[in-house]
Amino acid sequence: MVNIIWIIFIICGIIFGFVTNNMTVVNNTIMESATKSLDMIIKIFPVLALWMGLMNIASKSKLLDKLSKLLSPILTKLFPEIPKNHESLSLIASNIIANMFGLGSAATPFGLKAMESLQKLNKKKDTATRSMITFLVINTSGVTIVPTTIISMRLMHGSNEPTKIVLACLISTVCSTIGGIIVDRFLARRYKN
Repeated sequence: MVNIIWIIFIICGIIFGFVTNNMTVVNNTIMESATKSLDMIIKIFPVLALWMGLMNIASKSKLLDKLSKLLSPILTKLFPEIPKNHESLSLIASNIIANMFGLGSAATPFGLKAMESLQKLNKKKDTATRSMITFLVINTSGVTIVPTTIISMRLMHGSNEPTKIVLACLISTVCSTIGGIIVDRFLARRYKN
């Protein structure tokens, strides 16, 4: 759906540029956007590579497993339907930890594997379980302690203090996560059947 919206925007922009006789502006914007995109990728890639490499090391050294065990008391309260020591709890914890460090691209494989694992526990294969919905809410709320992508973008655009945003991001992520869990629990109780 989002792809269709972007295609419509692009087509409307080109048609508008043609009708108003501003095709040179459209062409220049396309070229500038391509250059800016490449610059952004080149500047953000090293930071993401560093953090993804650290996550890979943490995964292979079993540090993620230890961090998952630290999160397990919280996760067992949030996901009471999942049996203790089930692989999906570990995958959910790994996803949350990767998101905490602002590594959405590293968190995505853990999230997909967690959903696959939760689907194995699902008795109604065509309906999302309570745990799937809760996991999606937590994942969507954007649990982030170190917003690496935002810091990279601020650094890329010449910010003198690129990490100054960390406190604001921490406050917003705590509020969005708690708010999401409260709404999730409220709706779960309301529509229990």
